[in-house]
Amino acid sequence: MLAGLAGVSALTPGVPALAQPRPSNAADHWFNIRDFGAVGDGAAIDSPAINKTIDHVAARGGGVVYVPPGTYACYTLRLKSNIILHLEAGAVILAAAPTGVAPNGYDDPGAGAGNAYQDYGHSHWTNSLIFGEDLHDIAIVGTGLIWGKGLTRGHRFPTDPPDISGPGVGDKAIALKNCRNVLLRDFKILQGGWFALLATGVDNLIIDSLTVDTNRDGLDIDCCRNVRVTNCTINSPWDDGICPKSSFALGYARPTENLTISDCLLTGNYEMGSVIDGTWKTMPPGFHGYGRIKLGTESNGGFRNVTITNCVFDHCYGIALETMDGALTEDIAISNITMRGLGFPPLFLRLGSRMRGPAGAAVGKLRRITIQNIVSYGATPQPSIIAGVAGHPVEDVKISDVYFHSKGGGSAELAKRQPPEADKAYPDPDMFGDLPATGFFIRHARNIEMSNVEIVTEASDARPAFWMRDVQDIDLFRLRLPKAPSNFALDQVTGFRTFGSRWLEDRRFDATVSQVF
Repeated sequence: MLAGLAGVSALTPGVPALAQPRPSNAADHWFNIRDFGAVGDGAAIDSPAINKTIDHVAARGGGVVYVPPGTYACYTLRLKSNIILHLEAGAVILAAAPTGVAPNGYDDPGAGAGNAYQDYGHSHWTNSLIFGEDLHDIAIVGTGLIWGKGLTRGHRFPTDPPDISGPGVGDKAIALKNCRNVLLRDFKILQGGWFALLATGVDNLIIDSLTVDTNRDGLDIDCCRNVRVTNCTINSPWDDGICPKSSFALGYARPTENLTISDCLLTGNYEMGSVIDGTWKTMPPGFHGYGRIKLGTESNGGFRNVTITNCVFDHCYGIALETMDGALTEDIAISNITMRGLGFPPLFLRLGSRMRGPAGAAVGKLRRITIQNIVSYGATPQPSIIAGVAGHPVEDVKISDVYFHSKGGGSAELAKRQPPEADKAYPDPDMFGDLPATGFFIRHARNIEMSNVEIVTEASDARPAFWMRDVQDIDLFRLRLPKAPSNFALDQVTGFRTFGSRWLEDRRFDATVSQVF
């Protein structure tokens, strides 16, 4: 796949007539990059010609920058307002190898965000293959390919390209900052570097029908408003697939809000490039990729009004909702999800007190969350997690109509384990170690309701289905649980009720109780 792409040419015989180079036409604001000097042979550096085309079109008030079939080796392409970058079928924007010699190569990363509240990648934008800042009404469309072959992924592994801070080095396929009215549609991203897309402070953003087959994060949507992510396929074996964030990268706390993610496939189980070329080659046995949808690794601004629906998770991780740095995360609706072969549990809801941000912020809130119609099969033995911190509970969670199947096999000794609080640890489901439950681990939570929940373990498991500590007001209706020595381990639980369940006796405790049954 990777070797074959380098030979794509604009003059390749057999390319359909509609895909043959179309000449510039000023009357309809259509401008072919070849008319401005682009070669498209995969060797010549074509970014000066493409940037010249972009500048010309912008000076005329806007239009289409047309990229015909061919392989265009590039350093940083600088978008402008009122520009459509159209990647024709057979067109490849290829990230050239970093030079290591300034001023050649990718644009200088600059001073960045100017604070230490997020990592280098989230703090810089200009050192990208395609970059835009303070723009409006821009689009990248078409069925062509963006191939980030020369981008670094942040120097996590010895085989990576040069260190991210070196001169002429790029680490993102697309970076957009403080833009509005943005459309990304139909194209493919291969080997996107640290981020296939980093969108920071972007409003009115539509991401539709992309295929992202990459070596770290797929789509990072940071401090953005009014976002629609639909019909995307994302294979990200070494990092997250769709990763909404709300960092301090803009110099102030800004929420990500009014976000819809729907009809997407997330996976981390396929060799990079095989999803784009359609061969879908699985990773070696024993490898377990990331993938997943994860909100909140950076969470200074929080999340509001988020819908995640009609998505498929295939051999990756599950859904994570996190607020760690003092923000509100609220009004989240998750529905109609199928998951298979998860390496982490289906659900991870975490309110923490890392507080990586300006001094004086209070611990945030994670509240008003509905989760329904979820099927997970063949997951890790870890349970789903709902965890706040002492004095700051996760609140108002409703879970209904879910089927969670895991490998099971937990021991009686594990059932007795007392997991650490880990208040300030990096938020991931393994932050507490192995857990003493098969279905749900719930700590520091209130107003939790579950109905029509089935927990199944493939191997016999001595752990209870539910482990709870410091939980107030929890209703459980119509449960189906494994026939274990006990189903519930309660510690400082107030206002507990379970009723209408198969094989389980109805129970109600209005006072605070600590017992196993």
